[in-house]
Amino acid sequence: MTWTAPEATRTEGPLTGGERETLTAFLAFYRSTLLQKCAGLTGSRLAEQTVEPSSLTLLGLIRHMAKVERTWFREGLAGLSYPSMYDAEKGKDADFDDLSPDRAADDYARLVEEIRLADEAAAGVPLDTTFTRRGTVYSLRTVYVHMIAEYARHIGHADLLRERLDGATGA
Repeated sequence: MTWTAPEATRTEGPLTGGERETLTAFLAFYRSTLLQKCAGLTGSRLAEQTVEPSSLTLLGLIRHMAKVERTWFREGLAGLSYPSMYDAEKGKDADFDDLSPDRAADDYARLVEEIRLADEAAAGVPLDTTFTRRGTVYSLRTVYVHMIAEYARHIGHADLLRERLDGATGA
């Protein structure tokens, strides 16, 4: 049986409230939007390149965001160390380029798990908490803003990729 990305409900958060509630709600919204853009597609469709000459795919976005979640929350904020998520010998864009439709279910599950672990790493940590990554000091607040921007940029890509795959459009 062929794996198909599950249906995803977009998380709608409060539009009022404190800073943390706003940041976490917007990040949850964009995370769930990416999953929603992939819903109903097989691994082969997720891996399909539809916007020539770009090699960008929805599966590549899934893999990239799993890496970004881990990098900023678990490695950066929590200070943990992990081996590279993707084959470093394949280059810095292996998350985008070294993919296989046969591993799509695992890649999708990895993103969902990295989101859960990222939320766990940030739970209860003050927004002003800082850490140093590659010689630069970041706060958790900055990480949330960066992640919201990262997802927003890639949701734009996902919109175009999905529309080219099957004509699906949406908010």
